[in-house]
Amino acid sequence: MDYFFEMPIKVRDYECDAQGIVNNANYLHYLEITRHDFCEVAGFTFRQMHESGLDPVVRKIEIEYISSMTLGETMISKLRMERHGARFIFVQDIFNAETGAPVVKALVTIVCLENGSLSRGDTLAEAFKKYL
Repeated sequence: MDYFFEMPIKVRDYECDAQGIVNNANYLHYLEITRHDFCEVAGFTFRQMHESGLDPVVRKIEIEYISSMTLGETMISKLRMERHGARFIFVQDIFNAETGAPVVKALVTIVCLENGSLSRGDTLAEAFKKYL
């Protein structure tokens, strides 16, 4: 699969549960951090989007947990972006940095509000046309 953005993330102690593995909810944070950092690198931060009247919001997340990460391990979070009509799909996968083993596979569906109203997302598509 062709990804166009990736970043390392190290597991911190407060992200682990009593079993010593990353609590499942933290993977949603990792996915969001990756999307936000991607947008910043691509040149359009969430703050800039909001200030211009554009608010991408999560509509749906499908996530498959494949293997666990533990304290001190590093993962590589990767993404690519697709457009399906008014929806933007972030294909996001997380891998164990040491072994390369898949940890999480996710599809994150985003829709856009422009000045508070649901839109077709043409402004977002224009801002990220290099990646679509």
